[in-house]
Amino acid sequence: MNLLSPRYLALNAAVVTLLVSLALGAPWEIPAVAAALTAVGISDLLQTRRALRRNYPIMAHFRFFFESIRPEIRQYFLEDDTVAEPFSRNQRSIVYQRAKLDTDKRPFGTQLDVYAPGYEWINHSIAPAPEQDHDFRITIGNHPDCPRAQPYSASVFNISAMSFGALSANAIKALNGGAKQGGFMHDTGEGSISPHHRENGGDLIWEIGSGYFGCRNDDGSFSEEKFAANAASPQVKMIELKMSQGAKPGHGGVLPAAKITPEIALTRGVAMGVDCVSPSRHSAFGTPIEMLEFIERLRNLSGGKPTGFKLAIGHPWEFFGIVKAMLATGIVPDFIVVDGGEGGTGAAPVEFTDHVGTPLQEALLLVHNTLVGANLRDKIKIGASGKIITAFDIARTLALGADWCNSARGFMFALGCIQSQSCHTDRCPTGVATQDKSRQRALVVPDKIQRVANFHENTMKALAQLIAAAGLTHPSQLRPRHLVRRISANQVKLASTLLPYLEPGELLDPSQLSRLPPVFGHYWPMAQAETFDPYCG
Repeated sequence: MNLLSPRYLALNAAVVTLLVSLALGAPWEIPAVAAALTAVGISDLLQTRRALRRNYPIMAHFRFFFESIRPEIRQYFLEDDTVAEPFSRNQRSIVYQRAKLDTDKRPFGTQLDVYAPGYEWINHSIAPAPEQDHDFRITIGNHPDCPRAQPYSASVFNISAMSFGALSANAIKALNGGAKQGGFMHDTGEGSISPHHRENGGDLIWEIGSGYFGCRNDDGSFSEEKFAANAASPQVKMIELKMSQGAKPGHGGVLPAAKITPEIALTRGVAMGVDCVSPSRHSAFGTPIEMLEFIERLRNLSGGKPTGFKLAIGHPWEFFGIVKAMLATGIVPDFIVVDGGEGGTGAAPVEFTDHVGTPLQEALLLVHNTLVGANLRDKIKIGASGKIITAFDIARTLALGADWCNSARGFMFALGCIQSQSCHTDRCPTGVATQDKSRQRALVVPDKIQRVANFHENTMKALAQLIAAAGLTHPSQLRPRHLVRRISANQVKLASTLLPYLEPGELLDPSQLSRLPPVFGHYWPMAQAETFDPYCG
């Protein structure tokens, strides 16, 4: 080991400073600092876990420090305004501005390259429609062939699933209070209905996951009695069976025993001191027909509240099997929520976040087209979620086939989230995604309630202006022909010609399958109502 190498410059400097300061009787602070640095350097040389510290004593710590603040350096000094990783500065800024009632106007023209492939726009009308009331709503659970006891009038823009436990108590209170004030719904996430969801009385869609939190027996199985008790709450407007989520489809989860507080245990119906497991699949059913029978059971136990399911699209034959089960049994859910693979989560394996789950556009098209082709689309409403922030995001998604949109991270930004991407560390700097009482104290609930409501209202106002410019009076009138996409510098196409759309009943005529898009021609015959496995005969 050559101690005269430049790699050891910092350590040598610390040793020399220590010796010289002691010899000259320098003020005590100088030898104290030099001694501390010398001790760090010697420790670096002797430790065996990190090669960088052994080769670059003392200096290696500067690298670790700058690496630890790399996200902040990128975000504050280097980040491009328009690059969405996962959300651009412009996307976050529009939420902050609308939530705080700041101006959301931009000067000098677009920052987007309008000649880049993938650029999209909505064609406007030379005779715009009069701008309508921006409280756009749809009714879920009211089809005359599928009468329900308690149909629900929903906003076209709502809060997507985020559980108490993933979010702080104050964040849940603020989201639900904003939903109450703004007249839109708040998805509980699979962590069940906490006291914080109930405090402000906002409309809830209760998500039932594979752990059956809030409606489980001690062994983790589904409990009819506990479900009926929670579902009877007037605050619960709809029931959503979670099959999978876009950020980590096909992946269960574990909340370690150390992180389970008495409040979380009470909300979820789990024991203290034991890991809280969300299995990767449901135990209450095992086939498409059994799944629909379970949905009907939930609907009846809830007193007829609109009931449906949420999923990220994976194997096409599995969703086709569910649709075939609808045709076979006559049991039709009131809604389906399509969660795109670009959706977010508090924590997920990188491989799942990056490479598992169908992106929203393709997933939404598959669900919409399948229901149209099976003559079921008019009976089932479709919700969609996956990086939806602006009024254009909503309009685009509705044009492609959805009836309403959900947003999770958009409403987190309205709460003050700064995209620090530390949700999984329990050290969220703004108190949104943490159970640390001192950190979540920074999130002042009354102020954030107003910001959540403001963000929703101003986004709906922008949507009203957008559709009026297109000559429409309600977002439900948006169609693929209203959306234009650039394919190359010299070519653009309407979404209606670029993307495949089925005609009503086409899947029910075997003679038509050969001319349909390959996903239908190949996988529809493989799907079975009796099993999620493909028929390969």
